[in-house]
Amino acid sequence: MDDLDRSILSCLQRDARATFAEIGAEVSLSAPAVKRRVDRLVASGAIRGFTTLVDPAVLGWQTEAYVEIYCKGTVSPAELRRTLTDVPEVVGACTVSGSADALVHVLASDVRHLEQAMERIREEPNVDHTESVIVLSRLIDRPRS
Repeated sequence: MDDLDRSILSCLQRDARATFAEIGAEVSLSAPAVKRRVDRLVASGAIRGFTTLVDPAVLGWQTEAYVEIYCKGTVSPAELRRTLTDVPEVVGACTVSGSADALVHVLASDVRHLEQAMERIREEPNVDHTESVIVLSRLIDRPRS
């Protein structure tokens, strides 16, 4: 990956719908040259896909929380993933260092909906207990690369 590839990625992160011609104008390449580079970035796995970012509040999911999960005994990341995949309110999850086993990002329509989602998480046989914090305001929300 060279500086041109990084510039193309930057353009796509700002606007994944930008045309090859628009990107080319910004990085001083022809549209076909940009397409070849983007195809190569996709083939190499540097670009994992293209997506639409939707504002959850527009869908009515205005309550968000981060939930620390503490497991009973040793639980593999794969097992945690299987457990959390069935909870649609979970929009992100990762294993973490420290006393918690995982950190989960949850979106819900309101506090009652959030509580129901957390109840489903706590009902899982591998989960001992959870600790959560509700987001009051989002200060920075940068796209991830």
